[in-house]
Amino acid sequence: MWRFLRLVSALGLCASAFSRSSTVDSYTSTESPIAKAGVLANIGPSGAKSSGAYPGVVIASPSTTNPDYLYTWVRDSSLVYKMLIDQYTSGQDTTLRVHIDNFIAAEANIQQVTNPSGTVSTGGLGEPKFNINETAFTGAWGRPQRDGPALRSTAMITYATWLIANNNETYVTDSLWPIIKLDLDYIMNNWNETTFDLWEEVDSSSFFTSAVQHRALRQGSALATAIGQSSVTSGYNSQANNILCFLQSYWNPSPGFMTANTGGGRSGRDANTVLTSIHVFDVEAGCDGVTFQPCSDIALSNLKVYVDSFREIYDINTGIRADQAVATGRYPEDVYQGGNPWYLASFAVAEQLYDALIVWSNEGSLTVTDVSFPFFQQFDTSITPGTYSSSTPAYSTLTTAIKNLADGFVAIAAKYTPSDGGLAEQYTRGDGTPTSALDLTWSYASALTAFNARAGNTSASWGAAVVFNVNVTTVLGQNIYLTGSVGALTDWSTTNAILMSSADYPIWSTAVTLPANMQIQYKYIIVDNGNVTWESDPNNEFTTPMSGITTLNDEWR
Repeated sequence: MWRFLRLVSALGLCASAFSRSSTVDSYTSTESPIAKAGVLANIGPSGAKSSGAYPGVVIASPSTTNPDYLYTWVRDSSLVYKMLIDQYTSGQDTTLRVHIDNFIAAEANIQQVTNPSGTVSTGGLGEPKFNINETAFTGAWGRPQRDGPALRSTAMITYATWLIANNNETYVTDSLWPIIKLDLDYIMNNWNETTFDLWEEVDSSSFFTSAVQHRALRQGSALATAIGQSSVTSGYNSQANNILCFLQSYWNPSPGFMTANTGGGRSGRDANTVLTSIHVFDVEAGCDGVTFQPCSDIALSNLKVYVDSFREIYDINTGIRADQAVATGRYPEDVYQGGNPWYLASFAVAEQLYDALIVWSNEGSLTVTDVSFPFFQQFDTSITPGTYSSSTPAYSTLTTAIKNLADGFVAIAAKYTPSDGGLAEQYTRGDGTPTSALDLTWSYASALTAFNARAGNTSASWGAAVVFNVNVTTVLGQNIYLTGSVGALTDWSTTNAILMSSADYPIWSTAVTLPANMQIQYKYIIVDNGNVTWESDPNNEFTTPMSGITTLNDEWR
């Protein structure tokens, strides 16, 4: 009899999961175009709800009272445009080029605006928000906010990398690099200064800010090498290493979460950390804990601690089982606008779980450690630490349950999305009514990135960058190229091999993003009027890192 009841119970759970999945399928299908339209409506000059905004300027929301969000924030704008750039460069939406070029022009202008934080050379790049006509906002505010330059440079570097791959290096060097370099230099020189966090409330060091600064310097160094600006790479790499070391200090081993800020007097449980995980996600970095990848044991442990902190504080979460999705907000102590759940927080939790599922599927296994054990135990009380291949029942049980949990967080957002699909900043803790700023651009963008992750799509890898240097003496007309054993090294092609920079001749250099933790073989070739000369055997060989930048210094053989 007990076995029969257990079977009935399991079938009931399966039916519930199927019903939720169908609901989320329907919601993502209908909400995706609404969210995309919501983003574009809030971008000047022609967005339906952004009247007065200059070209490329993202308004946070058309709301002008309680709260007044008719401004442009560097952070919000950069996160929104990173999403749009990913859509454009992946081929999902090839109509976005004009918007992207407008964004670049707008941010180049905003960088030069003298503001309460300073001038472009005296700290002004840390100014968080501006008027929508690109003039300085001079009222009292939480400033500086040092995540903006990192997020802006990351968005532009993503675009620059795509342009280089599509034979437009001149535009990158002449137009993009001067903008990017200003932000990277600011990060390099100011990362260890205090900053207001992304909620603009706590002035200390912030985990989110530190993590996106690390990513920006890593990507910036690789881009600099690729376009022959190698004089800056030593400084960027050195400070990126320092930031990466500092990032480890935010970890609180008991009960296992990342403390969001070093100050502020709160518990430290904060959506800041979940947002960090999805915005430093690198599909090629595996479950690397050092860079806080979504499927790392510390990121999963952190996620559980963060989510659980909201289970008892919102009325709309009453009666929901401890292993199911609930509404989440910024942090449990929040009182802003009543201290409510945020749509972007719900989507962020789902996105982290979807990202984790993508990596486990790619790797064909998942690993349960002592640190991540409480997270996995939610779904299988008999689970023990170890590695479970995709062929095992445990892997199937866990990944199915985690997919259902991720869908549950989207379903929460769907439940409290009004019939017109509009996404406000928050929904009330009492009954889920949308509240605070309506049509929040970041809410729309967060929905789109979560839906994209649910579909199994990822952005370009950024973490395992490898700088190749080779000492070769050449004659006029000769160029050095790189080719190797993986697609990123052109699969041994000589016609599509990677041209190296001679800016530091006789050292020829290039930077390439490669799959993490993989054995790679490569060689250099000389091309002279179509004639190809290979290095002598054997092939060069090394294993790529899980994250960060590796520099290889070779001699022509």
